[in-house]
Amino acid sequence: MALRTDTYEPRELLDHLCKVISSQRFLNMESLNNEVPFFICPYDIARQKDIDEVYVRLLKHLEGSNLSVLEINLYNTCIDILRARNIWSQVLDAEELSAKSELLELLQGVLDPQDHLVPAISERITSTNPDVMFITGVGEVFPFIRSHNVLNNLQSVAKGFPTVMFFPGRYTHEIASGASLDLFGRLHDDKYYRAFNILHVEA
Repeated sequence: MALRTDTYEPRELLDHLCKVISSQRFLNMESLNNEVPFFICPYDIARQKDIDEVYVRLLKHLEGSNLSVLEINLYNTCIDILRARNIWSQVLDAEELSAKSELLELLQGVLDPQDHLVPAISERITSTNPDVMFITGVGEVFPFIRSHNVLNNLQSVAKGFPTVMFFPGRYTHEIASGASLDLFGRLHDDKYYRAFNILHVEA
């Protein structure tokens, strides 16, 4: 069954995700109608503590099922990139001394999804060969990393397995306006339609 997104309890969410993600239908990427195997798990940011607990238990369940999960925390990945490029201290100095707009421009340049972020993720994909990839840390990297940009650029490197983005906000589909990612339920990230709401996937 799919979940009613406005009423589910943490245990229901955990059961749903465990059943869906460990199913062969999901892992084999069946019935996607030639769409990319991307899934959004939206949630209310006010329930972050519950989601963190669900996430830990979900990982434990999948590990017990002998499934390989590649975890990509966008915030940690960005820090790793800055350190690898020897500009982490420069960014820390800029945070104290520069205007927010200047810091945003700096980070958007050195962490550009196409040129830097996705190539770093691609390296981890190659080294781990996962059954499924989880993307977290979405809220922590806003506004210098936008969810739809990450997903758009991942399409070329993450095709052989499902990807689930845990998104603190709403993923809505409207006939008039199309699909959109609304961070924290307030901030309109951008239109993105090439992903499935995993809460609506039948378990």
